[in-house]
Amino acid sequence: MKEVEIIFPARHNPSDNDIVAACEKSLRVRPGTIISHEVRKRSLDARSGEIKYRYRVNVALKGEAPIEPYRLLPFRNVKEADPVIIVGCGPAGLFAALKLLQLGLKPIVLERGKDVHQRKFDMAKLSKEQKVNPNSNYCFGEGGAGTFSDGKLYTRSTKKGDIREILNLFVHFGADPAILIESHAHIGSDKLPRVIENMRNSIIEHGGQVHFNSHVVDFIQTPAGWNAVVEEVNLPDENTRENLSGRKIYSAKNIILATGHSARDIYELFHSKGWTIEPKGFAIGVRVEHPQSLINNIQYHGKYQPYLPTAEYSLVTQVDGRGVFSFCMCPGGILVPAATSEGEMVLNGMSNSMRNSKWANAGVVVQVNPEDVPEYEKHGPLQVLRFQQDVEKKMYQFSNSIKAPAQRMEDFSRGVISKDLPCSSYKPGTISAPLHELLPPFVAQRLQKAFPEFNKKMRGYFTNKALLLAIESRTSSPVRIPRDKDTLQHLTLPGIYPCGEGAGYAGGIVSSAMDGINCAMKIYENK
Repeated sequence: MKEVEIIFPARHNPSDNDIVAACEKSLRVRPGTIISHEVRKRSLDARSGEIKYRYRVNVALKGEAPIEPYRLLPFRNVKEADPVIIVGCGPAGLFAALKLLQLGLKPIVLERGKDVHQRKFDMAKLSKEQKVNPNSNYCFGEGGAGTFSDGKLYTRSTKKGDIREILNLFVHFGADPAILIESHAHIGSDKLPRVIENMRNSIIEHGGQVHFNSHVVDFIQTPAGWNAVVEEVNLPDENTRENLSGRKIYSAKNIILATGHSARDIYELFHSKGWTIEPKGFAIGVRVEHPQSLINNIQYHGKYQPYLPTAEYSLVTQVDGRGVFSFCMCPGGILVPAATSEGEMVLNGMSNSMRNSKWANAGVVVQVNPEDVPEYEKHGPLQVLRFQQDVEKKMYQFSNSIKAPAQRMEDFSRGVISKDLPCSSYKPGTISAPLHELLPPFVAQRLQKAFPEFNKKMRGYFTNKALLLAIESRTSSPVRIPRDKDTLQHLTLPGIYPCGEGAGYAGGIVSSAMDGINCAMKIYENK
């Protein structure tokens, strides 16, 4: 087998025959010499000259074994198998459950939020009526936060697992097969819910269980393993905890803790019980919204055409010893409120599959380590979490609503309040604010220095056409739940497997899914 790189103009969509012919030409072999091929990656190259796609293709020649297509392991019926409790139905929890089906163990998924379709009504209510459902929102519910944040499927953590397994599982459950080869694959917030629903249905069809409106509030160790104590959230009004209708107990030898980075009650529970957790660095900053046409013009050097994908960007620099970088870039996207409790101001971005809104948005954030907030040391392992909470409350208090405090980019860097604000995709609205004063000083100062630096990499990025909205604060967990690097179990709680973003071991859909799979495999190995 050989790997070949071939190039086609971006305006050309090559057929399989075109790809094979180009590979044969590159290898200087006769037509018909290639007996099988597999496109492994396609990436856009807009650096200079004609905009083109680079294809990385594996080929087998006559006399060699043909390339075998990737095959997923079959799912087994696990109705009568040993149970494993999974707390959380985000990517870590879902992919852990799917792996357990393949391994012959029974997943019991407990999710505090609603199914992926019912979540939409609560998110609409948050945007229109500013009512936060603490159990069903952009962070909590089936599919987790990534379901309504574009569904980006790229990661740098390929050493943690096989990304092909993740992508092929998504395709198996209904995602576009193009994600198997795109260097910056995404599914889109309009299409991902159906894929997630198909995953859930398969878990149930094969004997697993998925329980929504099931808020885990305690873990109790027993001689046989663990009990997960669940408070069932009851309709019609879930915005108050007065409607909790009793408790249920689920028992298993092992629990995969895949609660996501916003499940603060889990950190509080561990802290109250004296179970080991640690403060962890995270990043905080603003969402930056540009006109998408401006980003297209910058990235394509004025050569953008409708057949080209909507332009995106990735920026990073060092300012005063801390990283400042773009995060969760959503081309052709919109901004949404992502608070999980009343009195918080939290922003996130999302894109549909077509990425066809007139705005581009991204988080631009500053790395925060525990030593950066010494005034919070009294909170012990919750040190950075308390800092995060206070910043979110401060932003909410400024507008006394979920209208986003906002400022034009150049005004922010000069320390000038914006007299007016451009139109924004953020439906609850914006309010002119001195973000240079509202943000923590060390965050504001680094951002003020970073934006002109970014302009050196993207000429035209630093402009008053760009709007900064606060606050982007749910980048990763501010707490780590430590685990043994070999067994993946909690350091002092055998049978508890801290997993994914919420435990501090992943960042994004793919790396979270990998971590869920790894935890499931460790349970199987240790059973």
